[in-house]
Amino acid sequence: MAQAGKFERLWIDTQEWALERLDGIRSRAMASHLATGLRGERAALFELRRRGYVVVAQRWTSAKMRGDVDLIAWDGDWLCFVEVKTRSARGITPAETAVDDDKRRMLRSLARIYLRTFPKAEFRTIPVRFDVVSVYPGEGVTEFDFFPGAFGWR
Repeated sequence: MAQAGKFERLWIDTQEWALERLDGIRSRAMASHLATGLRGERAALFELRRRGYVVVAQRWTSAKMRGDVDLIAWDGDWLCFVEVKTRSARGITPAETAVDDDKRRMLRSLARIYLRTFPKAEFRTIPVRFDVVSVYPGEGVTEFDFFPGAFGWR
């Protein structure tokens, strides 16, 4: 899928700026690690949009099980279930290593539940990918490490 054009990028940047200001007001009332995680998810959402992804769900949950999927997006024909990990600084252990076996099992289960919302004929033909995005917010610049297809169904 093509990346966003000049005017679309400007619109995405404007939306991101406005929502960052609103998040700043909201995050004063929550624990700092939760606020950092929410800011990282928001930054990843806008970065995916800049890269041409079509984000269709944010923090998707199901009543059938615990947990959530941070972002669900289309990248061309691929339906991507995206896990976002945010760290305030790059340390010895990269953020993406926090997506352990338990987290992967949970994401696979939630993806199966989500896919059942599609018509039966489409259910088995949709190509699915599990992506991980590591976010490192910095002074004026946020860094992203993308891992498309970070893990599969098994």
